Amino acid sequence: MNGRQRVFGLLEGRPVDCLPQLPITMMFAADRIGAGYGKYSADHRVLAAGQIRTAEEFDFDFVSCISDPAREAADCGAAIEYFDDQPPAVNESQALLGDKTVLAGLKVPDPLGAGRMHDRVKAAALLSEKAGGQLPVEGWIEGPCAEAADLRGINTLMLDFYDDPAFIRDLFDFILEMELRFAKAQVDAGADWIGLGDAAASLVGPQIYEEFIWPYEKKLVDGLHAMGTRVRLHICGNISRILDGIGRLGCDIVDIDFLVSLAQAREAMGPDQVLLGNIDPVAVLRNGTPEGITAAIAQCHREAGSRYIVSAGCEVPRDTPPENLLALRDYARSHQP
Repeated sequence: MNGRQRVFGLLEGRPVDCLPQLPITMMFAADRIGAGYGKYSADHRVLAAGQIRTAEEFDFDFVSCISDPAREAADCGAAIEYFDDQPPAVNESQALLGDKTVLAGLKVPDPLGAGRMHDRVKAAALLSEKAGGQLPVEGWIEGPCAEAADLRGINTLMLDFYDDPAFIRDLFDFILEMELRFAKAQVDAGADWIGLGDAAASLVGPQIYEEFIWPYEKKLVDGLHAMGTRVRLHICGNISRILDGIGRLGCDIVDIDFLVSLAQAREAMGPDQVLLGNIDPVAVLRNGTPEGITAAIAQCHREAGSRYIVSAGCEVPRDTPPENLLALRDYARSHQP
């Protein structure tokens, strides 16, 4: 089986030859081709080369368009800091929506308008051309809470949940329209599913999550499914308190970071949800040994059961020893769901 057959077979409940593996690589992939990360995140051709090289070297079952969370914010006009060998970063001290009244005049950027969003769309097209016949292509968008934090500032946003709920909903409405347009452009270009990153959602409690964030994540997931694509949800951090809600979103794949027990996630989300993860990417994957990684990922497999995809809890660190990442491959290739 190739990666495409393996991943879709698992998602669709068909027999597969072994476990799929879908580790997130960004800086690691740039380093494999000797590219500075500034170029990797700015040029879809460099990103595609890094993704294809990494997938070939480590037998990954996919390639991904992910690079950084600042693409949408950049095209909205946010202040972004760029670096030669680090990811672009939103300058929160100059938040685009530091003045809330700016939202009323903000226009949804065109994902084909030659900005940073368009570069990701080009990445989806190039990866589909180069690898799509063998490996699925993962597009990427930001979730409502994560993108709101980029536009408003994370600390201010957390106060807005209490001080101005109407503004939160107006902001989330804007983000919902923007992200669905961005996703559609990537799907049309060749992305087989959309990764949905909503890291800031891990910072809120169940009440705020259910009242404000869950309804918009649900609208995003349903909107993505309506356009005929699948959804991989990635929320970094400790999501133990909101696992039940995440399980009700209907995502095709849910990433579980190392701070959360896979056994707890399985109990909260039921037997059918496909779970991915979740060894500690630093303490275990980067700093550990192949033997320790094998033992850790075997424990993840036992806790998650048959609806499981091999990966670290979050991004593979750039200085991870290759033999450690190959230990993930060896486990995946030698075990069936």
